[in-house]
Amino acid sequence: MHMENSKLCRDREVCGGCKYQGVPYEEQLAEKTAEVKALLEGKKIKYGELLPIAPAPSRFEYRNKMEYTFGDMVKDGPVTLGMHKRGHFMSIVTVDECQLVHPDFNKILRATLDFVNGRGYTHYHKKRHEGLMRNLIVRRGVRTGEILVNVCTSSEEGFDEEAYVEAITGLQLEHKVVGVLRTINDRLADAVYCDELKVLYGRDYYNEEIMGLKFQVSAFSFFQTNVAAVENLYSYAIGLIDDFEGKKAFDLFCGTGTITQVLAKRASEVIGVEIVEEAVEMARTTAEKNGLNNCRFIAGDCFKVLESIDDKPEVIVVDPPRVGISNDALDCIIGYGVDQIVYISCNPKSLANNLYYMQYYGYKVDSVKPFDNFPGTKHCEVVALLSRN
Repeated sequence: MHMENSKLCRDREVCGGCKYQGVPYEEQLAEKTAEVKALLEGKKIKYGELLPIAPAPSRFEYRNKMEYTFGDMVKDGPVTLGMHKRGHFMSIVTVDECQLVHPDFNKILRATLDFVNGRGYTHYHKKRHEGLMRNLIVRRGVRTGEILVNVCTSSEEGFDEEAYVEAITGLQLEHKVVGVLRTINDRLADAVYCDELKVLYGRDYYNEEIMGLKFQVSAFSFFQTNVAAVENLYSYAIGLIDDFEGKKAFDLFCGTGTITQVLAKRASEVIGVEIVEEAVEMARTTAEKNGLNNCRFIAGDCFKVLESIDDKPEVIVVDPPRVGISNDALDCIIGYGVDQIVYISCNPKSLANNLYYMQYYGYKVDSVKPFDNFPGTKHCEVVALLSRN
């Protein structure tokens, strides 16, 4: 990593991305641990032990994806490209010195903004719903060094696609740009939506490797944001299960099926359930590529899927989104009566709520371990092991 002993970020006062700029790392870790502890105790969760927080493998340059927005800092001022200003919906800060990404991201951002300003292109105006430039998404294969650049515009005329490809492919980067894409988005919402995807150069995916599995990550598919850190977390989580040799396992809210496939190497059969159709497609393709034929993936809402299948698991891993698990789905999960449940959480608050419910219905919390997968930001991941009382 280039910047472990990084200087303070230039944009720390205005950018809404980081919370802990300039706070010593030990303090950041202590604060996140204290937050997890307070949430558990606030819900009166009885737990065996709160294990020390796992620090991130790298504090800087760890994000493999950034979604930047075109806008301005002051009304009708020069076009900017970057992150929302802290506490401001309309203002955008140009963050071409961001320390959470590889320097190549900053070069691509700067080159894109110079290209846009050099040609006098307008940014899309959120209130007037007019203008050309909307977003820039940069994604990187950490293990493969492949970069995907996706510029999002409205369908207004005038964007010079060939010149943009030249500007990006001509950059001196450490990694290799394998695709330059253009997404057309005319939706009113302030979110990236794909009405049309054009491949201007190369291909529309990058390759990545995680936990020894090979993935093809397409332009819009969900993928873990910090590869090295999530490998630590997954290895730890799977290591908590006493023994799943030859057993049937469920991986609920399985995303692109990384854990499902790692379990499949030793379990007799694994079922992965995930609501995002595209993630399930990727999981199926990957499992096939990796030669795993004892895992199957079901797309759909967790509760509805569990209601509709007759399979009975002996091991359950859950990794729900920020809102946590609905009580309906929890009832199904508890109803299987498995000896151990591993709960991976990206939101300690919803974790505490779910543990409270599970504790009431016969599961005890053996251990809780926080993981700092997003240094500098407020986010904290947690792995909890539950066993049947």
